[in-house]
Amino acid sequence: MTSLASLTPHEHIGDLGGFVTQSPSSFHAAHEVAARLREAGFTELREASEQTDPKPDTDGSTPAATKQFVIRDGAVIAWVAPATAGPTTPFNIVGAHTDSPSFKLKPKSSTAAHGWLQAGVEVYGGPLLNSWLDREVELAGRLVTLDGAEHLTRTGPMLRFPQLAIHLDRAVNDGLSLNKQVHMNPVWGLETGQPADLLGVLADQADVEAASVAGYDIVVADTQLPQVFGGYGELFASGRLDNLSSVHAGLTALLDVASRSDEAGYTGPISVLAAFDHEEVGSGSRSGASGPILDDVLTRISFGLGADSAQRLQAYAASFCVSADAGHSVHPNYPERHDPANRPVAGRGPLLKINANQRYSTDATGAAVWARLCKAADVPYQEFVSNNEMPCGSTIGPLTSTRLGIRTVDVGIPLLSMHSARELCAVSDPLYLAQACAEFFGTVV
Repeated sequence: MTSLASLTPHEHIGDLGGFVTQSPSSFHAAHEVAARLREAGFTELREASEQTDPKPDTDGSTPAATKQFVIRDGAVIAWVAPATAGPTTPFNIVGAHTDSPSFKLKPKSSTAAHGWLQAGVEVYGGPLLNSWLDREVELAGRLVTLDGAEHLTRTGPMLRFPQLAIHLDRAVNDGLSLNKQVHMNPVWGLETGQPADLLGVLADQADVEAASVAGYDIVVADTQLPQVFGGYGELFASGRLDNLSSVHAGLTALLDVASRSDEAGYTGPISVLAAFDHEEVGSGSRSGASGPILDDVLTRISFGLGADSAQRLQAYAASFCVSADAGHSVHPNYPERHDPANRPVAGRGPLLKINANQRYSTDATGAAVWARLCKAADVPYQEFVSNNEMPCGSTIGPLTSTRLGIRTVDVGIPLLSMHSARELCAVSDPLYLAQACAEFFGTVV
């Protein structure tokens, strides 16, 4: 594996583009993370049947680091425990999320109107509705058959949210108003006698019988390929940068530390990537940051290392979490929407996200840790705070620190067009974030 320190921004952004392309849904993202972990020698554990084992037997004289992961629906938790780990070894956690604002397929989703085949979809999270108009999109996610088996599926370009022509709405450029129920029903075919059966198409793509499908979690995803562009190749456009950019950065950093963890004399914290689902809708699920998944995994790792309950809490007290989620670059056409003194610019490093009302979890101690990490990694960073007149979003950071009592700092790359079907960042920032995360994984803070 190529070291993060030797990667160029364009090499890294090419890999991010490939990761996003393979991850049209949270379930696909978790699958792609798992595939890359397996290739790097990580072992998958089944929560219902296996206990984490941080100290496997080896046939060599030097104990090996433990590299394992678990998948829960659209979330994945992966970790590297050095051979020196013990009951009170702290956890260094990079938290992110696998889902993105979009639309989710409703029950009885196959509809027809005025000669067109349409899909019934429900708004998922807070997408910029107009950004989804007049582009070819796909359906992707999981099907669950009557026997309980899960099957990933994706259709490729198949649907479109068609906008009304300007000839039929002469005032559209003075203000576009979209009714989520009436106007956001994509077309996917014509009524020409063929079955209006979306589920059948999805089942065919997964090579299962449509009659055997008992449930599904299917979202709409943009199909345009990620693209480097700009006068000097310094810009990058892609769907789902919020927040696959952070999942990819955390994964790349974890693989980097995993490649070093078996070296003689390697010591450090237990490095953990926590890629949650459902952040865009509040994180309230068994695979979301408000659920028990991270605590479940950390507890089992601690107990596998021989910790008792008191030692587990001791480890938590010494642990640290970097909550990585994309943030806002100053918009050149709307500078008044940003804080007048804090206006981060794409290409000048990841954001340190700060909010007085704890919408972000950064405090002074966490900010100092982030500053030390970025200095050690030779990574620039910028502070972000909202304009007082603009409501501030939130992340998995406050949820994680509240649930576990682990100090947490909120960071992320700066974007334009956040929650658009296609977002924009600088080519350099995703590598900066990955390098800072790799420094974090190897450091007892």
